[in-house]
Amino acid sequence: TPVGLLLTTLLMSTGFHYFETTNQSLTLQYFSLHDSPAVLARLRSLSALSNILIGVLIWISVGFLSMPFLFFLIGSAVAVAGIYSFSLNPIDNQLPPQEKRLILKRKYWLFYVLNFLAGARRQVFMVFAVFLLVEHFQFSVQTITILFVANNIVNYLFTPLIAFFINRFGERIVLSIEYGSLIGVFLAYAFIDNALVCGFLYVLDHLLFNFSIAIKTFFQKNADKQDIAPSMAVSFTINHIAAVLLPVLGGVFWVIDRRLPFIAGAFLSLVSLLFTQKIKQLPLLDK
Repeated sequence: TPVGLLLTTLLMSTGFHYFETTNQSLTLQYFSLHDSPAVLARLRSLSALSNILIGVLIWISVGFLSMPFLFFLIGSAVAVAGIYSFSLNPIDNQLPPQEKRLILKRKYWLFYVLNFLAGARRQVFMVFAVFLLVEHFQFSVQTITILFVANNIVNYLFTPLIAFFINRFGERIVLSIEYGSLIGVFLAYAFIDNALVCGFLYVLDHLLFNFSIAIKTFFQKNADKQDIAPSMAVSFTINHIAAVLLPVLGGVFWVIDRRLPFIAGAFLSLVSLLFTQKIKQLPLLDK
């Protein structure tokens, strides 16, 4: 029913946001400045691998299992994993106690700005890039599925390298590469009318999205230890302010001219690139 679907969507959204905020918070608390880029990258790599395996499982089983039963099967597996997690006790009492309230501090202003701009860039990719492929180039469900699998294969193979780049060159250079590349990607979306090229750009765009790991490691290097957990919650909130506002404004742009959302994305990437230069280059951790 519509009410059941709405309730399910709300529960999924709530669960995802609790999980992702906790995941990021614990990673930055439990791992050193040197190790956290590798852990964050490895987690994204494993997430890509699970996407591939689940995608293959659904593709194979959808022919003889109903969608409700598939939801039940996967939901049961998640529930079992959740119950098993209650038996684990990863708490390290030596870690500094975390603030129990949300905080906004002037010293973290650059972290907040970068998160807002990252949320805006994410929506251009998630909403309008797919819209371009489906509406303008008439990509089928099968073709989009192939791109989905290709994205996750590329992420699984190459995301761990991002951790090496962060430790070797620093967050400012890594994020500058991301935003500089995105300016070209979004302008290509806008002005290159070729389905194959735009499909390639979609995969490249998805890979560049993982460079945002550097925003979190930049924060870890500059934050007070007790501020990590509440700041991850704040960053997720700020990120989603753009996620709510941009699709509406971008939809208006799309109606006027399909190129405008991507030109706006290129402009946002340029703004991100300029703010990235405010990141202080700290001593590198991996010479």
